Amino acid sequence: MKKNTIIFWAATIIIFLMEGIMPISTLLFAPQYTNAGTKPLGYPDYFAVALILCKFLGSLAILLPQVPAKLKEWAYAGLTYNLLFAIVSHVVVDKNIGYILMPVVVLLVLAISYRYKDKRKSTVTPATAIIAS
Repeated sequence: MKKNTIIFWAATIIIFLMEGIMPISTLLFAPQYTNAGTKPLGYPDYFAVALILCKFLGSLAILLPQVPAKLKEWAYAGLTYNLLFAIVSHVVVDKNIGYILMPVVVLLVLAISYRYKDKRKSTVTPATAIIAS
């Protein structure tokens, strides 16, 4: 059970740093680079700001334990769609393998976080069953 918890938190913190902190810090501290990743793909400038805010809120939702389970599911789904569309956009527009691999790696880490979110809770030992009752 401890291994599952460590894997979950490691993956979730990586997602929060990559999808939440890095983009929001760009928006706050280097706004001239806000649309550096979306402009070459043909997206309008306002799209980058909306995407950054949604990524931050989604990664925050999966990080905080108090967030309801249904909202966490939506956050995982939104981040998944974001990464899938990033992969497709890079495949179609610039075909640069480096740009394609980054969202693939982040998507794999997100999948690990999702897989272990329930797995860490599902391991019930007799001692925890007695304490819970």
